[in-house]
Amino acid sequence: MSMTSPRSARPCTSWPRPGMKKLAIAARTLPVEPWAVMTEKCTDAPQRVDTLRSHTLLCLEVITFMLQQLLQPITFAQFATALFVAILFLQSGLDKVFDFAGNFAWLTGHFSKTPFRNQVKAMLVTITVAEMLAGLLAMAGAVQIAWSGELTWAMYGAQLATIDIVLLFFGQRIAKDYAGAASLVPYFILCIADVLLLTL
Repeated sequence: MSMTSPRSARPCTSWPRPGMKKLAIAARTLPVEPWAVMTEKCTDAPQRVDTLRSHTLLCLEVITFMLQQLLQPITFAQFATALFVAILFLQSGLDKVFDFAGNFAWLTGHFSKTPFRNQVKAMLVTITVAEMLAGLLAMAGAVQIAWSGELTWAMYGAQLATIDIVLLFFGQRIAKDYAGAASLVPYFILCIADVLLLTL
């Protein structure tokens, strides 16, 4: 045999031809009747389309209901007020959480000449928890109003927010920070108005 001519035969005729193993594996994985499988998939396609369509229509109905609820003037006012209270108290509470040391240092000096100078840390923790809870309740209330028109959580949030403002007002008056106490009056009016609005 010439050294330049390629070998035309395999070294051993018992060896499988190239690609035969892959073809055998593929043959075992293919269905016996591929047309039946394809027909089954084609039959399921309309059902899947109908299911997707029904889910889409359900979502649209829910969104339409929520918009109809929120477009009512009183419901919209209740939702907006609850959302306002949620943002107000969550921001205030989170500021105290992330800058606890700074707030504690400022309040220590603020109450240094009051009977509460030794209870500053306890007061700060109490007001922080109260503000966070009021904000979370108001946020849950805003979602509840938009979803179902119910006012339960929003009322809880508004009432707790009112108590928070009263506590802050009391602290400012004790510290003789009359300007700071006066700045809380609009927030107190807002919380009281929210409570009354949620009774309608």
